[in-house]
Amino acid sequence: MTTTASAHPHLLQNYARAPLTIVRGEGCEVIDDQGRRYLDFVAGIAVCSLGHAHPRITAAIAEQAATLVQCSNLYNHEPAGQLATALAERSGLARVFFCNSGAEANEAAIKLARKFAFRNGDTQRRTILTCSGSFHGRTMGALTATANPKYQEGFDPLPGGFRYTSFNDLTGLEADLTSDVAAFLIEPVQGESGIFAASREYLELARRLCDERGALLIFDEIQCGMGRLGSLFAFETVGVRPDAVTLAKALANGLPIGALLMNERCADALRPGDHGTTFGGSPVPCAAALAHLELRDEIDLDAHVRRTGDFLKQELTSIAATYPTHFGAPRGQGLMLGLPVAAPYLASDFVSTGFAHGLLLNAAGANTLRFVPALIITEEQISIGMARLRTVIEAIDKATG
Repeated sequence: MTTTASAHPHLLQNYARAPLTIVRGEGCEVIDDQGRRYLDFVAGIAVCSLGHAHPRITAAIAEQAATLVQCSNLYNHEPAGQLATALAERSGLARVFFCNSGAEANEAAIKLARKFAFRNGDTQRRTILTCSGSFHGRTMGALTATANPKYQEGFDPLPGGFRYTSFNDLTGLEADLTSDVAAFLIEPVQGESGIFAASREYLELARRLCDERGALLIFDEIQCGMGRLGSLFAFETVGVRPDAVTLAKALANGLPIGALLMNERCADALRPGDHGTTFGGSPVPCAAALAHLELRDEIDLDAHVRRTGDFLKQELTSIAATYPTHFGAPRGQGLMLGLPVAAPYLASDFVSTGFAHGLLLNAAGANTLRFVPALIITEEQISIGMARLRTVIEAIDKATG
């Protein structure tokens, strides 16, 4: 395997890239520059939900690229309008703003919340409340919303107007969601912290408190949305409807796009000149996203995710039972699962050892293996992947003696 640093010395080394150069993807597999295939349980970190190089999405991209790549948001174009309509109809939310990434979607959500309060004459309502263990992005506003010192270290001074509350702590939320809060921004399932789900009781309380105290409830579904839990939107799975939702990652199956969906109540907060982006909602990623939505309907993706997610969780439960000194019980739902790794073992060791056995894994949180494969993965592929994981475990045990 070639190392990225030696193969591409001018790339900024701000990523701990694996010694692996991927040149091609096919469905749930990727191929490196040596022609070796890997079963991919990372999928671009929950991005390639219909797998790599899906022919229908590839065709939609090529057709749109040959027609219109960019025309600026000074004008209308059909792919953005059609995609906005498709998302509004599926979500029941009224308006859609397109951008380029999850961080940008969360930045737009932050601005929406503050401008909504401002336009309603509530000019002292400026605080964005988020949860411990959260991850909302790496731009300065989204970074400050990310209640994790590991990501914030060295970037002081951070913007003001953010406060944190303990995740899944009902008493804490009652105390912290005060009259100065413009919005409570929360991931229904936290991904980067190691796959932790908000309880239904916690989200129901959040909805009630936001209604009573005048704040917006915003769900960050950038990782847990777009079908990963077994329904298109995570809020459908948890049974609590927010005022706004942020999306990105899987929306265009690999092309950069983000979206902020909002209800009619707050849709008038952002008016011409308040917010914008050069490339947000460009025709090519919108065409890819439209093809993605059409495909998921045709193949009944939600039912498939629920079935294969249950199967993967059963397999991980079996592995944890077989190796109780290595792992705890798996967490998560659908095809967003975490397998806690017990000390002295390290999740990163399973990731690095996986390369030699044709398996791509991902470490998240303090010490967790995160499983976010393409949503089209089959039970047969899961069985192959879990057999390889058992081989990885045996290899690590043999090496540590």
